[in-house]
Order: sequence, then C-alpha cells, then structure tokens
Amino acid sequence: MQPVLKVQALNKTFRLRAGLFRRRSLKVLNDISFTVSEGETLAVIGETGSGKSTLARVLAGADNADSGQILLGCDTVEDDGRRDTGCRHIRLIFQDSNRSLNPGLTVGDVLDDCLRFNTQLTEHQRQLKINETLAKVGLLADHQSYYPHMFSGGQLQRVALARALILDPKVLVLDEALSSLDPSVRAQIVNLLLKLQKETGLCFILITHHLSLVRHMSDQVMVMHRGKVVEYGATGAVFDNPKSTITQRLLTY
Repeated sequence: MQPVLKVQALNKTFRLRAGLFRRRSLKVLNDISFTVSEGETLAVIGETGSGKSTLARVLAGADNADSGQILLGCDTVEDDGRRDTGCRHIRLIFQDSNRSLNPGLTVGDVLDDCLRFNTQLTEHQRQLKINETLAKVGLLADHQSYYPHMFSGGQLQRVALARALILDPKVLVLDEALSSLDPSVRAQIVNLLLKLQKETGLCFILITHHLSLVRHMSDQVMVMHRGKVVEYGATGAVFDNPKSTITQRLLTY
C-alpha cells in the first residue's frame, strides 16, 4: 500500500548565540525517516528537547528542513528545504488552542478566512462548508458568531480542530494538543478524533507525553532523543519489548 505520508532523512540545524561574537550549531533533527498509511496514527515520544516540536513545525510547513524530503502520496511537499507553499493537506494543532486563535475574530471569521485564502469557493459554498465542519466536530452553526473567550477549553480545541479540518487535510499533526485538557474532556476529543479518522482515513502524527494516549490511539510509535530516532515500530511491540535504553526509561516514568 502506498503510504499517505513519507518522510525521508529530514535534517534541521539551529544556529545559537554562544557569546558576544560566536555562534554554535545545534542539530535538532538528524536523518528522521518514517511512513504513515491511510487511517494510521504515528505517536512521537521523547524527552523535552528531543526535537518533537521542531519535527511538527517542519511537517506542517511552519519551518523548513535543511535537507530531506516530505512526500504526500506521489507529491513532493518539501525537498531539501524547498517547500510547496500551496500544500494545505498537512495541518498542525497546537497545545494551547486559545493562544493560536485571534481573540478579535469570531469562529466564523477564522474559518471563512481559511477558505477565502486557500480555495475558490463562493461565499455561499464557504458558509455551507463552515456549517458542515462545525457539525463534524460537535459544535453548532450558531457557534460561528462566538469569539474565542466565549468557549470552554474543550470547545476551543474543537474550534482548533474545525480550523484544521476545513481544508480537508490528509494528515493532522497534534503537538501536545490534548495535554492541557482535563481527563473527561480529553476522552471526548480522543473519541471524536478516532471517529473522524475512521470515517475519513485521516493520518495523525501524535506528539504527546501521555503514554496511555499512545497505547490507545497509535499504530506506530517513534522514540526521539537529541534529534535522532532511537526506536521505531508497532506500538505494541515497542511497549512490550523496548530495545533502546531511552525508550525503557520513558516507559518507566
């Protein structure tokens, strides 16, 4: 089966100030490679500073790699730092959905802007798409007239999900997107995500420190340490028989 997402040898280095006139190089992604098929979830785990969030930003186009490829089906999304800026099929959801939303715009304005700048839909077609997307994430059509401060934490995450889904992506990158929710709300959002995945074949890249979520949601798990992949395989196999000492340490926390 042709993978939906194929990542090949991604590398990323940051130049950091190391004094008044000196800089040092910090390699945050080192030959990262993996594949994800339709309807699959890849969990990415690792200690703070392992490169997980940088990987999320590169996948979603918020940052560019120095080298390597990102392929979506047969299309090249990124090749050695050159990004297809027209690609809207990999979408990122952050941990703090409130800070990622403009407080001065209603939900309807936020969703309409996504469609106006990325599609050729008419105003009527955009309105239908907004209503359909809000319903898909468990919100009402009336919610499009609400501002972000009028929502609860769980509802805000549904708004963030609606903003990601409205462009019909193939891959959603969830960068600790469920971590700040209380357990009952988190369970609701997880069930919603799994339902959407089953209905649409969405791929998820799940970046989280909640190992119970990894067990529950993911088909594969990739363990990162200092920018490198130290273990990668089926979730059950990695959890039941971790080979790397890094993985063993993470699973005992």
